[in-house]
Amino acid sequence: MTRPRTTVIALAAGLLAAAGSFVVLSPADAASTLGSAAAAKGRYFGTAVAAYKLSDSVYSGILNREFTSVTPENEMKWDATEPTQGSFNYSSADTIVNRAITNGQKVRGHALAWHSQQPGWAQNLSGTALRNAMVNHVTQVATHYRGKIDSWDVVNEAFADGGNGARRDSNLQRTGNDWIEVAFRTARAADSTAKLCYNDYNTDGQNAKSNAVYAMVQDFKARGVPIDCVGFQSHFNSASPLPSDYQANLQRFANLGVDVQITELDIEGSGTAQANSYAAVVRACLAVTRCNGITVWGIRDTDSWRASGTPLLFDGSGNPKAAYSATLTALGATTDPSTSPPTSPSTSPSASPSTSPSTPSGSGCTASVSVNAWTGGFVATVKVTAGATRLSGWTVGLTLPSGSAVSNTWSATASGTTGAVSFTNVAYNGAVNPAATTEFGFQGTGTAPSTTPTCTAR
Repeated sequence: MTRPRTTVIALAAGLLAAAGSFVVLSPADAASTLGSAAAAKGRYFGTAVAAYKLSDSVYSGILNREFTSVTPENEMKWDATEPTQGSFNYSSADTIVNRAITNGQKVRGHALAWHSQQPGWAQNLSGTALRNAMVNHVTQVATHYRGKIDSWDVVNEAFADGGNGARRDSNLQRTGNDWIEVAFRTARAADSTAKLCYNDYNTDGQNAKSNAVYAMVQDFKARGVPIDCVGFQSHFNSASPLPSDYQANLQRFANLGVDVQITELDIEGSGTAQANSYAAVVRACLAVTRCNGITVWGIRDTDSWRASGTPLLFDGSGNPKAAYSATLTALGATTDPSTSPPTSPSTSPSASPSTSPSTPSGSGCTASVSVNAWTGGFVATVKVTAGATRLSGWTVGLTLPSGSAVSNTWSATASGTTGAVSFTNVAYNGAVNPAATTEFGFQGTGTAPSTTPTCTAR
């Protein structure tokens, strides 16, 4: 569903105490926010939201003003909603959903079935027991939110990186190759109205991974498996830039008869280069009729899971960046001073990431880690910096606190999951020029690391 051209948004934060109060924007105002500008093009513009940050007035003020869709960042995942088997906890997710509905915002559900951020009890299941648990989980959560969700990420990141287009080896995959189909059919039985999406990363251009997803969607459509949309996460940086065939890739999926959505957009960088990339993403979406929305993965740079790369539209104090203006312009908005958003006062944002600089290891590289943490888990982004000579490969070592464990890694190969762990480059990011940087990330359970990482050149 697309929003009407007359856009309704919530009143500014100071007026939200009167729940249900709304204002209809005038044509001049309609060009002044991301959400209203996107709505004028028949699309939504959304953001990922963390429930514990809603008390931050700068954060919530931007959320109220700019966005017409929200995605709970972690609150709907399996570990959050079913921490004990058969016992469901929706309190944090309900806070986000109910607030969004009151404010006239869509909700994207994220995510019903995923190999990562599973509760410990699910990680210990396999075979029929795990399949039955997944079916029950999808049924219960989708039923709880029936009628409130615009789009569900039913299955997240089920395909492996690499050149062969294989499925990711996970406990869910080992229950049988039909597990994705079963998840979609189960979600449809629980909620007949929400759009059902498959969501993944590194599928933004045509490659072996996106080809495999394409083949799955094509098969599902041919056999009547209920799939309505495909989500393209669109996490970009210098090592993985916006691909030249981005629009064409979106279009070929749309041609299968599904909507396409940009679901977790962030683009590392700054200034003109970052602004141009954001504008290019927006133009690509507008050029594809069935691209019905864009979601950025966080509000301020300091809210991002990759905060050290300053990848979002607002800086850590909540001020709009050049990328914000470029995005508005690409959406067809007017960004003259009378319609530009107000500058937010500088505050100390909640959950600003911690950064631990490393000292040179004497072997040609250094590393630093930025952490975004929540109760029971964290995401760490590690920046590797070459020294005076070019790297042909690197290994980063880090010690996790007792009780913590690595659950997922991207752009590196992990060795070990607890205690002293190490991460080695993958094929595309081992070569680093002198003084240049590359990044990788990992997700974990328990307490985030606070020790300084080491870096060894290979």
